[in-house]
Amino acid sequence: QVQLVESGGGSVQSGGSLRLSCAASGFTPSSRCMGWFRQTPGKAREPVAFIDTFGRTNYEDSVKGRFTISQDNTKNTLYLQMNNLKPEDTAMYYCAASELWRVACATYTTASAIPYWGQGTQVTVSS
Repeated sequence: QVQLVESGGGSVQSGGSLRLSCAASGFTPSSRCMGWFRQTPGKAREPVAFIDTFGRTNYEDSVKGRFTISQDNTKNTLYLQMNNLKPEDTAMYYCAASELWRVACATYTTASAIPYWGQGTQVTVSS
């Protein structure tokens, strides 16, 4: 059974930083895509950043240069370092996982294509 458990959300002021973590268990395909989505009330879940087994990354335009996605394969953990946070980054952030053959592992991947999700962690940025 695949489990994804996020942590690291919280409240910060504009310009601050947070690091999200996602501990994965029961998910060890030979090639995989891991990513982060975010969602605000009344809106669709949107992609933020992706990383695949080979370390290739892909970012949504509004977070390029501010967010960094990384993974520690020894710990089976995904990270999202978020710097220079803005109020518009406020959202529930979700960890996502898929076998690489299912998805393109890029920001045009829709939420409906992702088979495995975490429960979400809230990020709130105040101005």
